[in-house]
Amino acid sequence: MSYAVLCLPFLLVSAVLAAVAWRRAPAGHAAALAITAGGLVLLTAVFDTLMIAAGLFDYADAPLLGPRLGLAPIEDFAYPIAALLLCSAVWNLLGSRAATTGDRA
Repeated sequence: MSYAVLCLPFLLVSAVLAAVAWRRAPAGHAAALAITAGGLVLLTAVFDTLMIAAGLFDYADAPLLGPRLGLAPIEDFAYPIAALLLCSAVWNLLGSRAATTGDRA
């Protein structure tokens, strides 16, 4: 099994939930997601490269697609992006409910 196939279910579930929650997103949501995604990609590239260079972990070449950012395989970026989409979806879905009921934390 390739790493890309392993990442796919996480990305799909997160993307579907983000799409469902998108109608409840506030103005400027797309820009906030883009900025956050850029930061996550940068941090993942830097820290994964450092950890791989330090020998903390490595990847077998066969299950990888091939492209890398620094030493980090492109598949490594699926999890932070999936987490961003999932957290954003939960925030939009639960935040909208709190706004309509008047509950603010």
